[in-house]
Amino acid sequence: MNPDVCAVVLAAGEGRRLRPLTEHLPKALCPVGNVALLDRALERVEALQLPVAVNACYLGQMVLEHVGQRAHVSLEPDAPLGTAGGLGLLRDWIDGRGVLVGNADAYLQSDLKPGEDIAALLDGWDGREARLLGVPGPPNEFTKHRFAGFSLLPWDLVARLEPETSDLVRLAWRPAEREGRLKVVEYPGTYLDTGTPADYLKANLQAVHQRNLIAEDAVVTGAVDASVIGAGAVVAGRVTRGVVWPGGVVAAGETLTDAIRVGRELTVAAH
Repeated sequence: MNPDVCAVVLAAGEGRRLRPLTEHLPKALCPVGNVALLDRALERVEALQLPVAVNACYLGQMVLEHVGQRAHVSLEPDAPLGTAGGLGLLRDWIDGRGVLVGNADAYLQSDLKPGEDIAALLDGWDGREARLLGVPGPPNEFTKHRFAGFSLLPWDLVARLEPETSDLVRLAWRPAEREGRLKVVEYPGTYLDTGTPADYLKANLQAVHQRNLIAEDAVVTGAVDASVIGAGAVVAGRVTRGVVWPGGVVAAGETLTDAIRVGRELTVAAH
């Protein structure tokens, strides 16, 4: 891959729409198909053999510990700086390179291997054009497409960004669009924004193709249908189209339908 390109995975957000799930984990670490969303994003950029950084803020220590040595971690002080501000804080690390930017909370699924499915963003790149991964709309944010979680930015756009609260739509993508150098690369599969409980559940069911995924050390003596059961979970009741987080418990006599269970008592309806 182009040695003048690095990658940044954005993982600093509070995930307010996903509360109360995000009172327990930062959104980037919420599991989809028993894999943290952040790990799915890192797998993609690692497959492209790019140097990678992760930004973190909300519950940032959890993100830092989870990432370990896999990537450079930029901890934002106080409150999240937004998509543009997070890159602004990383300008010295980016250091003149183009940057592939991915949202940790973007769920992508296609027939291609992770990494191969976003590689078209880099194919034939001239170092000047801004590129967005898109899927056909609505809401038709960019011509007939909506943003699908990953973009590629040239250094001159990144160099403008400051470490202050701001977003890439206003400070990078729209300016590039006005300058006639924004290209939408269509994603060859499914994209879901996991920002709400309903979409988070949808991504989990998509990840397992509406079947069951049960962690090896989960204990299931009840009934499970089209659901994801995490590591160390105990299911003695019935789970239908649900997600039980690692260590979660569905007791005998309980029925969990179209919902997410955390621990023994927290149930988040997904509708």
